[in-house]
Amino acid sequence: QVNLVESGGGLVQAGGSLRLSCAASGPTFTRGSMGWFRQAPGKEREFVAAISRSGTTTYYSDSVKGRFTISRDNTKNAVYLQMNSLKSEDTAVYYCAARQSVIASTGPYEYDYWGQGTQVTVSS
Repeated sequence: QVNLVESGGGLVQAGGSLRLSCAASGPTFTRGSMGWFRQAPGKEREFVAAISRSGTTTYYSDSVKGRFTISRDNTKNAVYLQMNSLKSEDTAVYYCAARQSVIASTGPYEYDYWGQGTQVTVSS
């Protein structure tokens, strides 16, 4: 069992930065891969970024590539999402997710555990 708690969301102006954190408890975190997803009002949940268990493999959606960076610290049971050059279209609830496989995945149905989400609002 894994418990995921996101933090770091908030209101920021376009062009600004935010760093999301996800604190995880449970053995699956250190054994599995992690991902960030987001959901805007009226839209489906979409993939943002993913990282393998070792941290050596990362994936990004085309919409955030070059602006967002995912990282993890297995000693602290945490995963992070550094978001730079934020745009109004990045406004959404951001979710942290964990899966038992060590291989990172972009598909939301591949993940076993989800956090409650943190709101990110980018004003233009």
